[in-house]
Amino acid sequence: MTEKKIKHIAVIDIGKTNAKLVLFDAATQTQIDIKSCSNDVVTQAPYPHYDIERLWEFILLGLHELHVRHGIDGISITTHGATAALLSGDELALPIVDYEFDGVEDCFAAYDELRPEFSETLSPKLPIGLNLAAQIYWQSQRFEDEFSGVTDILMYPQYWAWRLTGVKASEVTSLGTHTDLWAPDAGDFSSLVAALGWGELFPPMRKAFDVLGDLKPEICEGIGLDIGTPVICGIHDSNASLLPYLGAVEPPFSVISSGTWTIHMTVGGSTSGLDAARDSLANVDAYGRAVPTARFMGGREYEVLMGDENPDIGVADLDFIIEQGVYVLPSFAAGVGAFPDSVGKWVGDENALDIRQHGAAVALYLAMMSAECLTLAECGETLIVEGPLAKNTWYLSVLSALTGKPVHGSQDATGTSIGASMLFETETAPLRLSDAVVPYENSKLSEYARKWLSLVG
Repeated sequence: MTEKKIKHIAVIDIGKTNAKLVLFDAATQTQIDIKSCSNDVVTQAPYPHYDIERLWEFILLGLHELHVRHGIDGISITTHGATAALLSGDELALPIVDYEFDGVEDCFAAYDELRPEFSETLSPKLPIGLNLAAQIYWQSQRFEDEFSGVTDILMYPQYWAWRLTGVKASEVTSLGTHTDLWAPDAGDFSSLVAALGWGELFPPMRKAFDVLGDLKPEICEGIGLDIGTPVICGIHDSNASLLPYLGAVEPPFSVISSGTWTIHMTVGGSTSGLDAARDSLANVDAYGRAVPTARFMGGREYEVLMGDENPDIGVADLDFIIEQGVYVLPSFAAGVGAFPDSVGKWVGDENALDIRQHGAAVALYLAMMSAECLTLAECGETLIVEGPLAKNTWYLSVLSALTGKPVHGSQDATGTSIGASMLFETETAPLRLSDAVVPYENSKLSEYARKWLSLVG
């Protein structure tokens, strides 16, 4: 590998709903350019799976276009979790499973006899394919011939890093994301990996910060990038969101990473409050430390409740919802979140609300869900929200009022991508938090939140 000065960093950021290529100035961490596409799921046989080759075409074309416009000096990678690639040599042995595929549950009875205790993995039992080891076990049972030829299991960021460099690696942030494969306290693979004989299938461990290799010469030639362009090992997306704040904000602090999932992580917090039955768990940060985490599908629920609407609500709308006793109850994403057994519904006449009042009810709901998640993940002394919810002023304001903590909205909607760019560890400008929002003031808010919790049951 050759040394080169890193000025512009291209981040491959594959979320569950959308994939992005974001170009950053390494010194200022400012966004220079962005490209995006939908992350479609192929529903044909043998099971729902990601359209890997379409994503690959998007990545190569995007890297070419960004390099022509601005120049690229390095490539970093971040992706959603609960996803791995099973390789047979240098080919996929099987398509990469969409983690929302419910067919994985067919193996749950047998798999539950094998999965480690929560005390070992801090990974709760989750539905569909959200426990990665359950996905892999299902594949091993349903596709025995194909699985017998598997030579490597690559976590999703490292799959893309391998396609770019030809180097295979394992990395802790993706292994430690409710996979059942990792034991955070031991800092090693869980007992399940040895019990199933999978240990030799995982490549050597590398750090998220490691330069895994140079971009393959044939790729450089095909898309015009310089020979010797370094590619970082890569990181799980929620953990990428933490990186800008590690060492810059005094712990304990909480980062709320929003997107399809709204994920609440408390750096410096205790894991003692985690509840395996309420979608709370320990993530593992880029340094291998357990981070108490609780989550719900806030982005998915917002889509269900609001569609494409994003009304400009005001304090009068919030006051009206509280005064009228209108509530949104969880959950509009089945089987996950702090109330996985609760079925989403409205209390009060939602049809009588105008669009601003409707948006106010949803903002109150999301803030109360976040406050509840923060009780599970041990709420920090400072709260930082990144992603789409950082722009929802009243969500931030209500959350500050509910928790009694200062809440800062990230000024950049690509916080995950920024974190991934920081894996290059270049000299950067010091982090500055935005001003804390003004807490929402309503003497009836606390009672409203208590009533909401009692209605949830």
